[in-house]
Amino acid sequence: MYTDNVAILGAGNLGNAIAVGLLSNGKYEPENIYVTRRNTKSLQPLKDKGLHVSNDNSFAVKNCRYILLCVQPAHLEHVLKEIKPILDPEKHVLLSVIAGVTIANIHDIVGDFPIVRCMPNTAIAVQESMTSLAFNDKAAGVENAVQEIFNCLGETLVIEEELMAGATVLCSSGIAFNMRFIRAVTQGGIQLGLDAEDAQKIAVQVSKGASTLLTINKSHPEQEIDKVTTPEGCTITGLNEMEHQGLSSAVIKGLVGSHQRILALKEQRERDNSKLTISALHDLLQ
Repeated sequence: MYTDNVAILGAGNLGNAIAVGLLSNGKYEPENIYVTRRNTKSLQPLKDKGLHVSNDNSFAVKNCRYILLCVQPAHLEHVLKEIKPILDPEKHVLLSVIAGVTIANIHDIVGDFPIVRCMPNTAIAVQESMTSLAFNDKAAGVENAVQEIFNCLGETLVIEEELMAGATVLCSSGIAFNMRFIRAVTQGGIQLGLDAEDAQKIAVQVSKGASTLLTINKSHPEQEIDKVTTPEGCTITGLNEMEHQGLSSAVIKGLVGSHQRILALKEQRERDNSKLTISALHDLLQ
């Protein structure tokens, strides 16, 4: 069991999912997890499980080492200033899962602390997230410990912070892109005669199977494709038709378009004011 307590400040949907994931994994006892929210009524199921539930952020911070910042971007600056008097750079590690908020943004408010920028996706709710992590120099000594936290919730990858925009597209937006592909396969299945429920069940399991094959075999997608394509067969015919219609090109263009949007927002922030507050940053991202 881990002995370093975890505080989840702002336990909305994401924060709640993280709490459930940490507990479900079995590596944390309920008493090792603190969750906060202004209105704690929705946190009653966590309280019933034995987690510490409170609307007092300072109380949670005092009792924990790892501080997960899960609040809305517009509220982050207020929360950081609220807990700043009790933060200790030798004790606390700040973990932000807030999209668009940089390590520098947090540093400007709290000063020189171990800060980790984390980009999970919504599959964190079922402990199947892909979480990208970027550490500042002060947090170098806690890389393994932070990875252990998020490994309870799926897989992790440590990257440089300047790559976080690309990771956001592949990881966070990527969930939506994959969902759209599954939806398209389902619609195609319906056109081929299956009912909607059966078509979706097949589409979902096939996607899961494809991912599992690549994970277990550590193979390239084309290697697995070659195993199911035969000369003049139906599979290669279908693949070639999809490529003629621009499947790969459309996916790549979509990824690049999302990435360009993130970079455009970043450039706009820098143009308008290099000292934007977190609240103003949130307004831009809406």
